[in-house]
Amino acid sequence: MTSQPLARRIGLPLLTCYGLGTILGAGIYVLIGKVAGNAGMLAPLAFLVAALVAGVTALSYCQLTVLYPRSSGEAYYVEAGFNRILLTKIVGYLVIFTGIVSAATLTRGFLGYLATFIELHTVIGVLLVVGLMGGLALWGISESLWVAGFITLIEVGGLAMVIWLAGDSLLTIPLHFTELAIPEDGAAWIGVLAGAFLAFYAFIGFEDMVNIVEEVKQPEKNMPVGILLALSISGVLYILIALIAVLGMPLAELIASEAPIYDLLFPTNPQAAIWVALISLLAIVNGVLAQIIMGSRVLYGMSVQTRAPRVFSAVSEATRTPWVATLCVSFLTAAFAIWLPLEQLAKTTSFIVLCVFTLVNLALWRVRKIEAEDFVATGSRFPAFPITGALLCIGLLLFQISSLL
Repeated sequence: MTSQPLARRIGLPLLTCYGLGTILGAGIYVLIGKVAGNAGMLAPLAFLVAALVAGVTALSYCQLTVLYPRSSGEAYYVEAGFNRILLTKIVGYLVIFTGIVSAATLTRGFLGYLATFIELHTVIGVLLVVGLMGGLALWGISESLWVAGFITLIEVGGLAMVIWLAGDSLLTIPLHFTELAIPEDGAAWIGVLAGAFLAFYAFIGFEDMVNIVEEVKQPEKNMPVGILLALSISGVLYILIALIAVLGMPLAELIASEAPIYDLLFPTNPQAAIWVALISLLAIVNGVLAQIIMGSRVLYGMSVQTRAPRVFSAVSEATRTPWVATLCVSFLTAAFAIWLPLEQLAKTTSFIVLCVFTLVNLALWRVRKIEAEDFVATGSRFPAFPITGALLCIGLLLFQISSLL
């Protein structure tokens, strides 16, 4: 087993499905109630605000992945913009850390949902889930993404089923228009922004797509399109589901619910609610697989760029996957899931990712000044607003910090 290039086996459909899988994950199945707890009936607006913050930054990612098609993603972008090796390493390891912690928390969440059907000891359950997903990630990128893509289609189908079965509540929008409209009251915006900070966690994932760029066919075309498609589809689904939830359930019940989509459907469609619970299990497993793939690719990319120990650049001759990096990420995921308390994951992950997004936006701004000719040649087809993106991320960060003081 030696260090060699990764195999380019991913086309646009598979890439888009991977992106959707990383974004959708389990967030939409558990976060709606939490967001409503902050924003109330304005929860759909909170998701829209989060989508706008993510969307502006996504445009920066579209340009940077064309300029720098490297697996180390954010770490490479920050190095290109700031030329500070220490900052590059910090950003790279932060991205890996968020992937590991997210995968660990999703694993524990899976066991919680699974307990409604069958009880498993925590250690056994964690080792089974992480072992299977880590093994799938080792098997091959195209095989992993075909499985992830299939699960993603099931996830989208489940959300479409929710919209179909509970969508009648959308007909009541005119009756609740004043409650759903953009508020003029500043106090209401505090709740919306608090909800948006939580909702932002549900949009995390599109940035993971850039870390498999070295395995994508025609990345200069497919990466930007895939990122924007995945983010747009997930954003529309989130806002529709949030609207249906706040209109279809008493607000107090929605806020208190640990499984809001299940509770939304159960009174009128108990069988459909059970199917949604099963789909949520698949969504969580899909999220674990996506985070293991992402974390291993960032670690591999940093190693190739000599920003991490060289051993992590080892690629299997049989599967053409970064096997040492994958094993390391899988092991740490299992360790975190078994031993560490992971409360407030959504807020912690959102905070770290917003910091990274701020640096990525600023890196693009600097790159546009430093490498103007290359930027015009390769990035002008996908306009970006890096300063706007950085300010939006900083604004959301400052709001969260002020709310803790």
